[in-house]
Amino acid sequence: MTSLRTRERLVGRLVEQGITDSRVLEVMRTTPRHLFLDEAMAHRAYEDTSLPIGFQQTLSRPYIVARMTELLLAAGPLSRVLEVGSGSGYQTAILAQLVDQVWSVERIRPLLTKARQRLRQLRLRNVDLRHADGTMGWEGAGPFDGIISTAAPEHIPEELLQQLAPGGRLVIPVGGDSQQLQVVIRGDEGFDVQVIEAVHFVPLRPGTVK
Repeated sequence: MTSLRTRERLVGRLVEQGITDSRVLEVMRTTPRHLFLDEAMAHRAYEDTSLPIGFQQTLSRPYIVARMTELLLAAGPLSRVLEVGSGSGYQTAILAQLVDQVWSVERIRPLLTKARQRLRQLRLRNVDLRHADGTMGWEGAGPFDGIISTAAPEHIPEELLQQLAPGGRLVIPVGGDSQQLQVVIRGDEGFDVQVIEAVHFVPLRPGTVK
């Protein structure tokens, strides 16, 4: 399940699907995805599929994690990144190995508790976690060079746009029943929006769950 050969096959599938960033591919190869799943699901960790993590939330399929990370890093190295939706902590762990500092918010406290334990187990110390409403971002920690959302709002929250630094990139799925992965770049005179591909994510909900 966790053999090097299994992870190499995963990376091979990502390359076949068009992932080209060598930094992203290497981190996907070396990060133990099975640690971010409950024991009953761990044997499926290296399949290219989304998997349940409880509370009607999912761990995104490896391709989507790699694709969103690659899009976030497309303009070069990033220093300060906000993640909206810590979930299992897997996307957080990928980011933490590729950027200087990650701030991550999660609205469901039990998921955040598990994510914190997993990140500590991997000795990833450049992550700040907060139990909070992700639609509000992390006021006071920004502006961020990059923002990534692992859940889909019907419309991009204004708070996230305003916490994006000039030249910064927001990678986010947007929509209801029909969703599109978008990249939003903050320019001198507003925001440039690029539509990447159709996706399916859990909805980004306001508020918190104890």
